[in-house]
Amino acid sequence: MSTSPTFYLFHGDDELRIEEEVGRLVAKFSDNPNAGLNTAEYDGTTTPVTEILGAAMAYPFLADKRLIIVKDLVTHISRRGAGETGKKAAQLLLEQLSQLPEWTRLILIERSKLSDTNAVVKKARDKDGGGFEKTYMAPSNSKDWIVKRAAAHGVEIESRAADALASVTGADMRRADNELIKLISYVNSERAITEDDVMLLTPYVAEANLFQMVDALAEGRAGAAAALAHRLLDQQEDIFSLFGMIIRQFRLLLLTKEHLASGGSRDKNEIARAIGAHPFAAEKMANQSRRFTIEQLETIYRTLHDYDVRMKTGGIEPVLALDLLIMGLAR
Repeated sequence: MSTSPTFYLFHGDDELRIEEEVGRLVAKFSDNPNAGLNTAEYDGTTTPVTEILGAAMAYPFLADKRLIIVKDLVTHISRRGAGETGKKAAQLLLEQLSQLPEWTRLILIERSKLSDTNAVVKKARDKDGGGFEKTYMAPSNSKDWIVKRAAAHGVEIESRAADALASVTGADMRRADNELIKLISYVNSERAITEDDVMLLTPYVAEANLFQMVDALAEGRAGAAAALAHRLLDQQEDIFSLFGMIIRQFRLLLLTKEHLASGGSRDKNEIARAIGAHPFAAEKMANQSRRFTIEQLETIYRTLHDYDVRMKTGGIEPVLALDLLIMGLAR
C-alpha cells in the first residue's frame, strides 16, 4: 500500500479553510509533469458515481499521478430522499475507495459536516483504509478569527473594527477574508484597520446608519432620521428591503427589551443568544433599548407591519409610507 493516501475527505462549513487546504494539495500536484492533463473536477450532485470512479481508476497520461476533485458527492448520495439509488451509489463508492490505484489522489469535498457514523468518514479515519479525513468548522467567535487573520496578513485590526466586520460577515469566513483583504488594501498595510474603515468599505455602513436612524427617532429628530433613512434607501435601492431592515431592527429591540425586563443577563453574549444576533449588535441593542418602553416598541412594531402590508398591497406609495412612518415614530 502507498504511504500516501489515495483519497482525502475534507468536510465542514468552513469553506475557506477547505479551499485553502485543497489549494495546497493542488499546488503540490501541479509540480508533476502533465498535471493539467491528469486533473479533473466534478460536481457530485450531478455526476454519476460510476463516472467519477471511472476517472479515478484511469491510468494517468504521461505521468505517475492522477488528481480527481469532487464536491458534495457523499452528502448527495447519503441524503434523505436519495432512496435505493443513493444507497447503491454509496455502497459502490465505499467498495471502490479500498481499490483505488496507488497513482490516484481522489479529493472529496463536502461543504457540511458529515456524521461520525457515515461509512465514508469511518473509512477515511481507518489507518489501514488508505484515506485521510479532516473536519473544518467555522469558528464560533469570528471576531477572534478576523483578528488572527489580519495579523497573518501583517496588519492590526482594532477590536471594535473586528466586531463590526464580524457582525457583517457572520460565520462566512470566505466573505470575512474577502472584506478583510479589501480593508488591508485600503490602509495599505500602513496602519491599523478602524471601525470607520469598516463602515466606509463594507455593508456594515447600512447597519450603522440604521442604528443612527433609530437613535434619531428616539430623540425626536425626524429630519435627521429621514435623511438617514433616505441614505439607506440610496444604498439598498429597494425600499422593501429597507423596510425589512427597519422591521428587523425593531423586532430585535423588542426582544432585547423583553429579555432585560424579564431579568435576563445584560452580558452581550447572553443577549445575542436570546435574540439571535451577533454580540456586537446585541450590545448596541441593549443600549438603544433603554430609550424605549416595551409598550412603545410593541406599538412601533405593529405600525411597521401595518405600513408594510399597505405598501405591498398598493394601499400607499412606498416612499411616502417611509416618510409618514418616520414622522409618526419620531417622538
